[in-house]
Amino acid sequence: MTLAIFDLDNTLIAGDSDYLWGSFLVQQGLVDPLQYEAANTRFFEDYKAGTLDIKAFLHFALSPLSHHPMAELLALRKTFLEDVIQPILLPAARQLINAHRAQGHTLMIITATNAFITAPIAELYGIDHLIATTPEDVDGQYTGRYVGEPCFKEGKVKRLECWLHDHQLSLEKSWFYSDSHNDRPLLDLVDYPVAVDCDQALRVHAETKGWPVISLRQKEAPATLLKAINDPERLPS
Repeated sequence: MTLAIFDLDNTLIAGDSDYLWGSFLVQQGLVDPLQYEAANTRFFEDYKAGTLDIKAFLHFALSPLSHHPMAELLALRKTFLEDVIQPILLPAARQLINAHRAQGHTLMIITATNAFITAPIAELYGIDHLIATTPEDVDGQYTGRYVGEPCFKEGKVKRLECWLHDHQLSLEKSWFYSDSHNDRPLLDLVDYPVAVDCDQALRVHAETKGWPVISLRQKEAPATLLKAINDPERLPS
């Protein structure tokens, strides 16, 4: 079984859903507009720089979930998906996903952003398998904490290795698409890594390794890559 694994933020969508959710909370008047927006921006800059303290960030990002009942959170998420996420879904990403689906590949999103936000986005793309940071839920109420390994950097590898073990699968002939140098631990493991609309650090690494560097911000996915999904020996670099 061939796995086609996708990062989510700035890979399959034209933005960062974690950061955008924080901004959405500010716009809805649900958090302190000055302090929260400043912290949200600071954590996002740390992420891009590769210096993010993931535990501190998750404490910040998951705390608002604990302040509202689940019914209210679901209503907020519905508005967030309609107003913020739907406009940044990428037709070229959908085309790429469908090309892997046509080959019978098992589709997966793996993301540091928590599952409350990302599960419905995976559904919008028709992707059944999601590995994401898991917010703690006790009796239908989020606690503001997380459970298990944060799905970030080497944590993505650990979470994926557990999933592979549970499903008795391997990474043989697997693909992984990502925009971020934070995903190098997993990109270095798969047989077919692809850099997508990537940051400069990942671009340099990808070019050194001879990996394809593509964009999904255009109307269509690159034709050479779509052909290579059927015949990886034709994978462009």
